[in-house]
Amino acid sequence: MQVRFFPEARLNIVETFLKNADTREAIVFIGEDGRRTVWSRADLKREVEMLAAALRDAGIEAGDHVAGFVPNMPQAVAAMLATASLGAIWSSCAPESGPDVVVDRLGQIAPKLLFAADGYFYGGKRFETRAAIAEIADRLPSIQQIVVWPYAYDAADLPACMTSYDAFKLQDAPELDCRPMAFGDPLYVMFSSGTTGKPKCIEHCGGGTLLRMLVEHKLHCDLKPGDRMFYYTTCNWMMWNWQVAALASEAAIVLFDGNPMYPNRERLFDIAEAEDVTHLGVSAKYIDTSLKRQHKPAQSYTLDSLRVVLSTGSPLSPEGFAHVYTDWKADVQLASICGGTDILGCFIGGCPLLPVHQGEIQAPMLGLDVATLNRQGEPVEGEAGELVCRNAHPSMPTRFLNDPGNARYRTSYFETFPNVWRQGDFTIRTKQGGYVVLGRSDATLNPGGVRIGTAEIYRQLDKIDAIADAVVVGQSVDNDVRVILFVVLAEGVALDDGLSARIKTAIRKNASPRHVPAKILFVADIPRTKSGKTAELAVRDVVNKHPVRNLSGLANPQALALFTDHPELQA
Repeated sequence: MQVRFFPEARLNIVETFLKNADTREAIVFIGEDGRRTVWSRADLKREVEMLAAALRDAGIEAGDHVAGFVPNMPQAVAAMLATASLGAIWSSCAPESGPDVVVDRLGQIAPKLLFAADGYFYGGKRFETRAAIAEIADRLPSIQQIVVWPYAYDAADLPACMTSYDAFKLQDAPELDCRPMAFGDPLYVMFSSGTTGKPKCIEHCGGGTLLRMLVEHKLHCDLKPGDRMFYYTTCNWMMWNWQVAALASEAAIVLFDGNPMYPNRERLFDIAEAEDVTHLGVSAKYIDTSLKRQHKPAQSYTLDSLRVVLSTGSPLSPEGFAHVYTDWKADVQLASICGGTDILGCFIGGCPLLPVHQGEIQAPMLGLDVATLNRQGEPVEGEAGELVCRNAHPSMPTRFLNDPGNARYRTSYFETFPNVWRQGDFTIRTKQGGYVVLGRSDATLNPGGVRIGTAEIYRQLDKIDAIADAVVVGQSVDNDVRVILFVVLAEGVALDDGLSARIKTAIRKNASPRHVPAKILFVADIPRTKSGKTAELAVRDVVNKHPVRNLSGLANPQALALFTDHPELQA
């Protein structure tokens, strides 16, 4: 589906991001170590001017790749905008990513310059990154310069191969002069999680990204000038790019880098209250964890400014919806959203004009012909099927890098239904016009030939306090598929016959007999991707004795050893 939008248009997203560069706050940064930094819109523009001039002097031109190995900090935002102002292309990885993960991604784009911080904080500990930066640079010969700012350490003692951030900036930089770009010229290269193979390099254009995010922020989130958006994210996740785009709506962004549960579970709510946050975004996993821990922020916080709670990353259970309204704040719009790195935005999400129904995403996003299709390619309501988009739209990727003939692009999205984008989510369209997401369709279970979404099982497990975490996969046995449930247990809990029976009863009663796992097995840990998603496909590969296609895409690949030749899987 090759479509060109606005072929005569010329623009640069930075002009919209930085318009009206006055004294209003643009970025508030809160570090895990307690530091607080505030940049006004004028401060941010001046920072971008100094970095853009320095990048130009360093030989960065339109079409070049610039990368960040960066915490979620104001300097990362300024570096991205400076890159974009020249027509160059930005990509980023969070500093907790190991060198193999970074090289797997950045090695495919050959960046000319790398921005980084000298370390980061997580869980009350300080981590040094200079050794990792040096290794990455040694393995990526395309990098001609490394720019490092101090965060966790003193950048004054940087190795000779690295330049300090303050020394790199051009202090007497002229007024920002953004290079006009075609609507379809590239802005970002994003990376897939890599759990199903080498990470895809997904290129997004500036015009499509800007249009998509203005629609989602201004219309679907009711984001206004002066609002304050705080989305807990890292620079590995597309939600970083999504949050930063709130600057284009003249809202302030609140950045936090660190463990959202450190020094206690109140950390994000402390920030939301102190910073008068209007839009708070977290993962569905965070909400489910809050529910399991019986957290009740409404008893300790007023959150007077908060209007919208956003949730993504995985399906949010009906119980998670109820928890937000009962225990967080009763008068918010809970906007569960679903889309992803593929379009750098959402296919379905919130709508401030519609009611919120428990367990449902409210509506398709404006400009997108979204539907649920059955296997015959027919739109269905009240029946599980594939989430699709039936029209071309400006935030489709322009291409995958290193993809001759667009073969991988076509296979990823258009192989199932001709000329119809299949997103890979298993959904039900409801009679209200909303959507229930059942899980990833490529991880869908198929016992006895009946398709089952994994989220339908997780939803029942969320109600059982004895279970701290879980992953469910299908194992091929005797020309069929049996459902295997692995559970991580709460402290002091044992997986005995009584707990197994309780789990099966809950699933049978509230889902269906077909959802009941053939086996329930204990493991000490569950592998997750860098963005915190359960790595179902990696576990499924191990259980079925298939090679795991990209270990570097996992945050904790060592956890897969717990599933290898699990003795109870052989029976």
